Amino acid sequence: MQVLYFAWVRERIGLPREVVQSDASTVNELVAELSAREERYAMAFEDISALRVALDQELSDFDSSLEGVREVAFFPPMTGG
Repeated sequence: MQVLYFAWVRERIGLPREVVQSDASTVNELVAELSAREERYAMAFEDISALRVALDQELSDFDSSLEGVREVAFFPPMTGG
C-alpha cells in the first residue's frame, strides 16, 4: 500500500511517501510496524493522539481495518483561521 506523510510527520520520517508491504490488519498495527523500523518512525508516531489518518482519502480511526486499502495518509489535525 502507499503510505503518505504530511507536515511534521514527513519532516520526522524524512519521506513524503513510500510503498509499504505489511501484514497489519488495522491502522494501529501498521503504526506499530512502522514505529519498530527505526527511531525516526518511532518519533513520528510516539503520540498518535496528535495525528489523524485517512484511508483512501477518507478520514478514519486508528482502529480501522486496512482490508482493501490502497492508500494510508498520516497528518496532524488541521486548524482554520
